[in-house]
Amino acid sequence: MIFLKTEDEIELLRESNQLVGKTLAELARYISPGVTTIQLDQIAESFIRDHGAEPTFKGFPNQNGKPFPASICTSINEVVVHGIPDNQTLIEGDVVSIDCGVRLNGFCGDSAYTFAVGEISPEKQQLLDITKKALYNGINAARVGNRIGDIGHAVQSLCEENGYGVLREFTGHGIGKEMHEDPFVPNFGKKGTREQLLVGLCIAIEPMVTLGNRTIKLLADDWTVATKDGKPAAHFEHTIAITHSGPTILSSFEELEKIIREKA
Repeated sequence: MIFLKTEDEIELLRESNQLVGKTLAELARYISPGVTTIQLDQIAESFIRDHGAEPTFKGFPNQNGKPFPASICTSINEVVVHGIPDNQTLIEGDVVSIDCGVRLNGFCGDSAYTFAVGEISPEKQQLLDITKKALYNGINAARVGNRIGDIGHAVQSLCEENGYGVLREFTGHGIGKEMHEDPFVPNFGKKGTREQLLVGLCIAIEPMVTLGNRTIKLLADDWTVATKDGKPAAHFEHTIAITHSGPTILSSFEELEKIIREKA
């Protein structure tokens, strides 16, 4: 069932998503060669709880009922999504996507960003640039009267034109009082297909894109998803609301990208 949100509910969603953006910005200060992903997780959980919210990922069950053990997903290089923070140290040239979710005042926030660790190869940088551009292409297609398929088509066409793979097995989603609500929002599709976009619909759009083949594998921890060919992947995500005047982005990359520029 799809739940359309009131203006007041959208503002509560904006507050939770802005906190996700601030959490990612806080992590941006620490992402550098030598830091471990478990250190990043500890920073994120403390930041979220200090701001009166809960990390929605922690304890969230997968399809087999296995709870996620951390507050953020940290997916390095060939890991596409759902990487579990551990003692692995980030090194120069890595890319790491951080997916973060919170619950604040009864509503959920969800956003992801793929960070460069130090200097990365031009090949990896282009992957990040195209994946982020695909996210905004998808957002631009999220207009009243369009359909879910228009979003997927906008993402897929740009990525595949550049020779990249687009995951089919994992998608974006509706969001509200629950982190995952209807409808599913695939990163592929045909224009004019699937559910119609209505005012008050709030969704997370999240391209998951691979440098090589889109074929993936699930690792032994029953959470981590990686590319089968070992090539790197990227993941960017915004939560948005459909309004009469167009899509409104409720999450934010502004502060974290300011910090990235200051560190450069």
